[in-house]
Amino acid sequence: MTHHGEASAATLPQFPKSFWLDSVDKLPQFPALAADLKTDVVVIGAGITGITTAYLLAKRGVKVVVLNAGPILEGTTGHTTAKITTQHGLIYHEFLSHFGEEKTRLYYEANQEALILIKQTITELDIDCQLTDEDAYLYTSEDDYLNQLQDEYMAYGQLQIGGDYLESTPLPFATKAAIRLKGQARFNPVPYLIRLLQEITKLGGQIYEGTTVVGATHEQPSIVKTKQGHQVTCNYVVTASHYPFNDIKGAYFTRLHAEKSYVIAARTEKAYPGGMYINVEQPTRSLRAVTIHGEPAVLIGGEGHKTGQGLCTHQYYENLQKFGEDKFGLQEILYRWSAQDVFTLDKMPYIGQQFSDAPHLLMATGFRKWGMTTSMVAALLNTKIVLGEKSPYEEVFTPHRFHADPSIKTFVMQNANVAKEFVDGKFDLLHKQPEELSPDEGAVVSVKGKRAGAYREPNGELHVVDTTCTHLGCEVDWNEAERTWDCPCHGSRYSFQGDVIEGPAKKALTKLTVE
Repeated sequence: MTHHGEASAATLPQFPKSFWLDSVDKLPQFPALAADLKTDVVVIGAGITGITTAYLLAKRGVKVVVLNAGPILEGTTGHTTAKITTQHGLIYHEFLSHFGEEKTRLYYEANQEALILIKQTITELDIDCQLTDEDAYLYTSEDDYLNQLQDEYMAYGQLQIGGDYLESTPLPFATKAAIRLKGQARFNPVPYLIRLLQEITKLGGQIYEGTTVVGATHEQPSIVKTKQGHQVTCNYVVTASHYPFNDIKGAYFTRLHAEKSYVIAARTEKAYPGGMYINVEQPTRSLRAVTIHGEPAVLIGGEGHKTGQGLCTHQYYENLQKFGEDKFGLQEILYRWSAQDVFTLDKMPYIGQQFSDAPHLLMATGFRKWGMTTSMVAALLNTKIVLGEKSPYEEVFTPHRFHADPSIKTFVMQNANVAKEFVDGKFDLLHKQPEELSPDEGAVVSVKGKRAGAYREPNGELHVVDTTCTHLGCEVDWNEAERTWDCPCHGSRYSFQGDVIEGPAKKALTKLTVE
């Protein structure tokens, strides 16, 4: 173990940066949509779900256009822990009591099919993306959780998932019990998706970034409208972003909440024993190996909280650092990053028809941090719906199941604060546009699909800044009383023009221009 005198060897990097995005020389770039188009299917969102959907459709000869608000791959997909597994935390026992055996088995089978298909795709296209077969472990270090772990193992038996119940794990610290599931995998999603993007283009698909969708007409064919004024006419629309953009009718925001989670990538003093691990108690601890610059390293993840409700985001990284130091000894922390993920009320993703009266408007969201397999589940299911093919999974994932279960309606009441946070603009899709601000109004806004801050002076002059604090990369928020941008992490404050008022930040916020 490192002694306190030497702890500085493993300091946290100053700014968050994802290893996955940093692991490739260059991310592919695509133009913004500059003309009206006609196509078969428009896919909105170019994360792993949107890209996989477009790839499967293009492979089947469907004409597809992908529209993405910001730069490609810079959302959740570029910030994942990238485990390809059907072991999704303590879920199968809960699903059995909620949905019954048939639907729970279908959930498992859909994800198992996805896992196999991801591996096959990587082999078929010969993609160099660190694909490694690993056992996955769901473990606990606390006696209080043994019953839940045993219930989960019973559910594995009932659903014929397989798996082993173990009293201990290969980890270098004490655990009380674990469920091991063999034949799972891990990979680097960025080179994988870059290759799929190349395939989509080769198959005639068109991809546009810097193109924000503002609506789609309800009738078929549908007209997808963009903020920039161009439109795409199509037979089907697949929304593959966290929040469905045309969501006045579905009120999905009352049935979804976003959570942040955090990751550090570190070289450790103790050798990592192999396997992928996640605990069942709070706070979450997720572990897997990764190769960085040819050297073995470990991804340590967890510390989830509802978005907008964890104020000092830096403390979450510090907690992961402390855990890594205690359990493995840290030589060097190479990267740190965070991701935002969406949860549905009943933890089952929403995939399929968004509205019962518009069979051509499809969606996929609510992956609950298990987006690697679930994105493939969503891509397969929505592709089948577009092609008019039947799928046994349609009913399991239907976004309309909400109306069937009265207990879920009471859940909405308990989730009132989620809706409040949502309406308060904590979420990506409800950020205002800078041009909507009144004189003497400041707010978090969206610029090119990214979070930014804007203030309009009483004389009408508009100031737009990047909301990333220059101290350690936390996100600043608008302080209406003082007309300042304040950092919840270490108290840095900036003027509405972005200049430092008080430290520890030394550098001004980056000024942004808005067309």
